[in-house]
Amino acid sequence: MPQYRQFQYKAYQPVMSPYWYFDRWPYLKFMLREMSSIFVGWFAVVILLQLNALVSGPTAYANFQHWMATPPVFIVNILSFVFICFHAITWFMLVPRVVARQVLQRPSPDVLSAAPNFGIWLVASVVVALFALRVI
Repeated sequence: MPQYRQFQYKAYQPVMSPYWYFDRWPYLKFMLREMSSIFVGWFAVVILLQLNALVSGPTAYANFQHWMATPPVFIVNILSFVFICFHAITWFMLVPRVVARQVLQRPSPDVLSAAPNFGIWLVASVVVALFALRVI
């Protein structure tokens, strides 16, 4: 006579690769956006170091400028700029997804909700560029 054992349930544990976000572009974009916050933090630290050098005097600021001109720091800053632009663009494109927007009882296009953010970003960039070029 065969002996039967009681069936034991096992939890389903799917096997997931540590690189799961490479499978689809939306996942990769999400991970890149999350990683871009590291570069935002880098720029915040650089600005604090620059302010500290400004307060410390002309010699300290000259040393800071020399450090900023070194190739590794320059490359990191270029990479940071690209990631920060990506961070800002993806952030602005999230606005239409979270804001309830209707014009004349119909949903407005995503561009209408995101465009003001891009416009303010453009104006702020122009003002900062004019200050940096000492036009203003």
